[in-house]
Amino acid sequence: MSRFKVGIQLQPQHTTMEDLRTAWRTADAMGADSIWTWDHFFPLYGNPDGAHFEGWITLAAMAADTSHAQVGMLVTGNTYRNPELLADMARTLDHVSNGRACLGLGAGWFERDYDEYGYEFGTPGSRLRALEDALVRIRTRVAALNPAPIGALPIMIGGGGEKVTLRITAQYADQWNTFGPPENFAHKNAILDQWCAEIGRDPREIERTVGIGADEIDAVEAYLEAGADHLILMTGARGAFDLSALERFLAIRD
Repeated sequence: MSRFKVGIQLQPQHTTMEDLRTAWRTADAMGADSIWTWDHFFPLYGNPDGAHFEGWITLAAMAADTSHAQVGMLVTGNTYRNPELLADMARTLDHVSNGRACLGLGAGWFERDYDEYGYEFGTPGSRLRALEDALVRIRTRVAALNPAPIGALPIMIGGGGEKVTLRITAQYADQWNTFGPPENFAHKNAILDQWCAEIGRDPREIERTVGIGADEIDAVEAYLEAGADHLILMTGARGAFDLSALERFLAIRD
C-alpha cells in the first residue's frame, strides 16, 4: 500500500468547545496529518437547532492549540466573507499555526446559513462565478499582505461539479476535496485530470483528498487506487469525540 496522509474533520455541532479542543489536541498528538472543521452556522444533522460554533474562530483556536497537523476549513463558504478579508484571515491563521494553514473554499450550498445570516443565496451558477472571482482576488490580496504567510498557504477547493468546479480547481487549487464511494472519487479524479490537461497544468500539482466515514476505513486501498493522496475522516459527536476510528486509520497509514 502506498504512503498516504490521514486527516480528521471535527464537526463543531452538538458538542462543547472544551470537547473540541480536547479532540484536536489529542488528534495532533496522535500524529494526524491534518485537522479540519466546517464553515456552517447551524447543525447539518441531528437537532437542527442544537449547539453549534462558528468555524473560523474555532479554526483559530485549533491552530493555536496544535503544533504538527495541517489545519483548515473543509471548506469555507465563499460568499460568507469578503475575499480580501478572507485572504487576510487565512494569512493571519498561517502565522498563528506557524505555517500550517490551508485555505479551503467552496461555492456554498446550505441555504439556511444564507437565509438566517442575511446573505444572498443566488443560484449554483452565481455562487460558482463568485467563487472564481474570489480566488483571483484572494491571490492578489495574499501577495500584497505584510507580513507574507510563513508557510505555503495552499488553497483547497471542495466540490465535484464536472463542468465548472473541477475546471476552477484545475486552474487555482493546490488541494481538492470531494467524497466517495471510491467509484465516484475515481470518476471525478479523472475529470480533474482532463481539465488539467486542457489548461496545461501538471495534475500532480494538486493533492487529492477525500472525505470518508468511519465505516469506510476498510476501503482505504480502493480510495488510493482511485487516486486519493489524503483521506480525511469526517467525525461528529454528541459531546466528547470518539477518536478510536482515527487510531485505526493511523495504524493503517503507519
